[in-house]
Amino acid sequence: MTQYEIKIEGKVQGVGFRYFVRSKATEMGITGWVKNTVDGNVLVFAQGIEAEIKTFIGFLYIGPTLSRVDRITKNKIHVSGVFDNFSIKY
Repeated sequence: MTQYEIKIEGKVQGVGFRYFVRSKATEMGITGWVKNTVDGNVLVFAQGIEAEIKTFIGFLYIGPTLSRVDRITKNKIHVSGVFDNFSIKY
């Protein structure tokens, strides 16, 4: 299992991006969480199989219809605990 911290920049708030992320993650069996950040971006912690995480990140570049993704930064990080599901943090 691998874990990534993923930052998505662009028009990603107010367009259903977090719900899109949760839906794709749940569909793909990826666990973790997503939240909006104060700087207008979205932050994702995702755990799963390496190949599935890479496919998941590909979907993040697409996003929901009204979004615009300018940049994605991803960092592989040490797995410090196991998530049971994928949630939206507020």
